[in-house]
Amino acid sequence: MDQKHPPLGRQPSGQPSSQPGTPAGAAAALPEHCDFTVFGGTGDLAFRKLLPALFHRDLEGQLPDDFRIIGVSRSDLDTEGYQQLVREALPGHVDPAGHDPATYDAALQRLVGRLHHLVLDAEEPDDWHQLHGLLKDRGRTEAVGGPDEAVRVFYLAVAPALFGPICARLDEIGVVDPTARVVMEKPIGRDLASARAVNDAVGAVFEESQTFRIDHYLGKESVQNLLVTRFANTFLEPLWNSRWVDHVQITVAESLGVGERGGYYDGSGALRDMVQNHLLQLLCLTAMEPPTYVGRETVRDEKLKVLQALKPMGPQDVDRDTVRGQYRQGLVDGQAVAAYSDDLGRAGSSTETFVALKAEVQNWRWAGVPFYLRTGKRMDRRVSEIVVVFKEPPHAMFPGSEGATTANRLHILVQPDEGMRLHLTAKEPGPGGIRLRPVSLDLSYATTFTQRSPDAYERLLMDVVRGNPTHFMRRDEVEAAWSWVEPILERWDELGERPLRYPAGTTGPTAAAMLLERDGRAWQETDQ
Repeated sequence: MDQKHPPLGRQPSGQPSSQPGTPAGAAAALPEHCDFTVFGGTGDLAFRKLLPALFHRDLEGQLPDDFRIIGVSRSDLDTEGYQQLVREALPGHVDPAGHDPATYDAALQRLVGRLHHLVLDAEEPDDWHQLHGLLKDRGRTEAVGGPDEAVRVFYLAVAPALFGPICARLDEIGVVDPTARVVMEKPIGRDLASARAVNDAVGAVFEESQTFRIDHYLGKESVQNLLVTRFANTFLEPLWNSRWVDHVQITVAESLGVGERGGYYDGSGALRDMVQNHLLQLLCLTAMEPPTYVGRETVRDEKLKVLQALKPMGPQDVDRDTVRGQYRQGLVDGQAVAAYSDDLGRAGSSTETFVALKAEVQNWRWAGVPFYLRTGKRMDRRVSEIVVVFKEPPHAMFPGSEGATTANRLHILVQPDEGMRLHLTAKEPGPGGIRLRPVSLDLSYATTFTQRSPDAYERLLMDVVRGNPTHFMRRDEVEAAWSWVEPILERWDELGERPLRYPAGTTGPTAAAMLLERDGRAWQETDQ
């Protein structure tokens, strides 16, 4: 099978996607009736992200009256017990102090009233009749609408090995209709073959148009604003190419360690966990060509072209252009923290907690422009950003001046403080000559837009309910990303070398700095 053009599940890969539809920028109306089923309804993701996101949408009056939330898990809870569990847990993830008490209490009461819980083992066929009964019998009269008119969302907040079996059971009990949608959390496989197997299993039940592969980075305000920044500002787009851009840096750094995710993380590592999805998606949005219009498929078409244009990584490229590390003991925010092996509970692991690499997009716009990517745990700060570094001025025209001109840089801040910062060179006020000084123009979303900015999951969950796939990964995107990442994994396995150690609370191994230094460049930090 041609890895450059992987299939799109049950939707033909050659199907044109340029037909006009609901624009991505226009919010379609929410359906009047929706059943939102969460497999893994008592898990960490449900309590930390999904239920708080739905609560905030309910608080804003966005959820229709007939919106049910069905938690499915193996926990021995009836609906009343589940409602009480959510009532007690939610204030730990949504601070009541930030809201009017009466409004908060009313929204919490509404959310709790929407909740149901079913005890179900995904691998036990006899357990599924309860879900069938609950979804088929909504207790509405025909005057309101038949039971099958409700939009059904199935959120798979479970291990990827269960994605296929759950979808097959849903098909068997007859609850998958044209309005049904399935949401898959990463990881979609651990390599190209397993990603295709997962996609095949889910695609045997759900059409590609019904399948939503979620990457919460695509729901962040600054990431969604990137398209507007590029394509709605005429002074930027003419400069967004190899003639004017020297290089691009994409950083996703975390100060936390693996925590309770050690078991999963040790079988994954930073390349699979972060680079294959989050960082490559950010690269795609930075490098993509302007679509004809921002629509349901046009953006995803352009992102796919970027992934297919990435220069393949041969063994020599991997040896020269990738760095992997693993954190050891160190200080984070002045506090001593343990090494990865101690967090994991065993020594000898060769799993990387840090990756830095150099990529190149081989097309007309970006030929010769390096894209430097890095991600790591237990680093000196928590920050996610894209830095576009423009070329130096071609001629020094201020002889005898103090200071020096520096390359202009555009920092797109993804988290924790969303916004943008444009670095320029200016003349420092004063008589007696020219003193050059670097300055910055700052746009903080928090201060410029005073209203509360919804969480990424809030945007994405509502997109699922509306049926808008623009900010979700398509099958061919996922598989193209794995096609590019897989040679790196294979080369690392072939070499059998342990990752470089770096002290917790730093910017990673020194080899990551040397990756840029040999090209005459340096990593740009947010406060520089």
